[in-house]
Amino acid sequence: MLSPRKAAVVWLALAFQRVLTAQTPLSSQPPRSFDPQLQNDLGQWDLGKAPAANATGHLVFDTANSLLQHWANTHYRIGHTIVPGTVPVGTLLYHGAITGPHLPTALDWVAVEPDHSIIFCRGSVETGCWHLTLTVTRPMKILYFDGSSATKLPEGTMDTQDLVAWSEMKPNWVQNEEQRIKDLCKWGQKHGVNGFVRMEMNFEIMICNFTSHFEVVSFLHLESTRLGVGPPTDLPEDSITMQHAFEVMHSASWRENYPGETRIILDFSGLVSFYDTALVPSLVPRRVGLERWDHRVGGISSEDIEHVQDRLAEALVRQPLTTSGIDWKTVLRVVVDRYASRLELMQYLLNLTLDDRSTFDHAQQVQRQMHTVLLPYTVFAALPLNTSDTANATNSWATPIFRACATSHEASIVTRGTILTPSERLLVQAVRETTHEICRVVTKMWASGLMAGVDHFYPPEKRPDNDHIHALMSEWREDLTQLISWLDWSVWVKCRPACGIEEMCYLPTWPLGFPNTEDDVSPFQSRWDSTSKLWPDPNKGEWKRPQPKCIRRLGPYSF
Repeated sequence: MLSPRKAAVVWLALAFQRVLTAQTPLSSQPPRSFDPQLQNDLGQWDLGKAPAANATGHLVFDTANSLLQHWANTHYRIGHTIVPGTVPVGTLLYHGAITGPHLPTALDWVAVEPDHSIIFCRGSVETGCWHLTLTVTRPMKILYFDGSSATKLPEGTMDTQDLVAWSEMKPNWVQNEEQRIKDLCKWGQKHGVNGFVRMEMNFEIMICNFTSHFEVVSFLHLESTRLGVGPPTDLPEDSITMQHAFEVMHSASWRENYPGETRIILDFSGLVSFYDTALVPSLVPRRVGLERWDHRVGGISSEDIEHVQDRLAEALVRQPLTTSGIDWKTVLRVVVDRYASRLELMQYLLNLTLDDRSTFDHAQQVQRQMHTVLLPYTVFAALPLNTSDTANATNSWATPIFRACATSHEASIVTRGTILTPSERLLVQAVRETTHEICRVVTKMWASGLMAGVDHFYPPEKRPDNDHIHALMSEWREDLTQLISWLDWSVWVKCRPACGIEEMCYLPTWPLGFPNTEDDVSPFQSRWDSTSKLWPDPNKGEWKRPQPKCIRRLGPYSF
């Protein structure tokens, strides 16, 4: 029960709320529900009901939010998303000439950073090398494959490209880049696509025709960096070349996190996700029991391959005026910005070691964080002041707060009757499923804290004992750990403790230090050196599960 003083404050607030609600609304039309069951299906607002084991909305959300961000797509190398886009007029692109001072005309690669393209600027110390800078003269239509899609590993990094180029996966052709670019461009020609964006050390574009969208800015005769001699997985032996190898990786760090690579503009209304269970149902049983690291596009049915190709074709011919105009990149990011740092802080607080004297105050700190998260959605009428004992026991009184929180980011999109593409409907559902679970867990934790008597705004007449508080915080810790694991956002993948000024946080990035797949021997055995430890021990499978570590920005370098 609330104290008389607190009850008086609550009554005054209720009276003030009634005055506010009597004012004229901005619109005379009541909001329409995109989903008629949203308000009526009480089951979906059960605070104790976790998501289904095969739910993928949160995976669609995270992959879409991570597009063109180097860090997230290095952490999870195997891509599950294909998105059309454009390279804007005035964008500078770079090409290292392998064969001397010859301008490319068709079927070749460009980089978005000169540090990257210079690797392919081949020439001896005596002859130097040739480096080309181009500018885009008219918007160039591209197709982007997420993940580390230029990484030449036979473990699925190129699966989505294979499906577009050949309608099947060809892991034995992982090194057959000449045939891949030829067949991708043949497919792209039908849809006006002149480039395919991929990522390895940095982002690159496979160009189909250099004569249609570019002008030469410069074609310079440079000193040779001596990179590019021998297999790309070999680390340089001299310190100068090693420094340049590091700087290639460092230039990628500029695009690690949001907003990512901004010189490529993606069309989210045409996004195709292999986590879309309606579009690609054949992959659902393939993921059962697997960690996200092990999710593959391999095993997709021929029917689903056809569905994906049809969806891509529709997206590439759709006129811009037929889409909603919603800035999906921002919609997704706003959700991450709102919750990521607060959930991380709560997890930190819940993992501190405490003595009994500070337990109550500490529980109140965590409760305040949850109160802050839910404050914009704390519907006054829902507070347990006037609810039944049964509602208090199950915390069902908090359902309106849960619902207001869970629908806050997508309700404005779906209630306006906006015409959405199939891709946009998928993104709405992804936002809905993601925020639903965040708000379910946080509301559940906050409600249990309020009823336990640790809420600063609603203090109990008698402070709970330490055993009760310990049990409460243990429950909180378990709920929050499961939520953060389920969300699996890359913003939480970081070096702990943070790196020093002479260091940078790094995820093992192909090709430097990785096994050489060009060798005849197994790629898992070819270049492991137990003395130098050039790359993570393949026997432990750490190459599949890259973990952040601090590496030096000054010599001596290592990866």
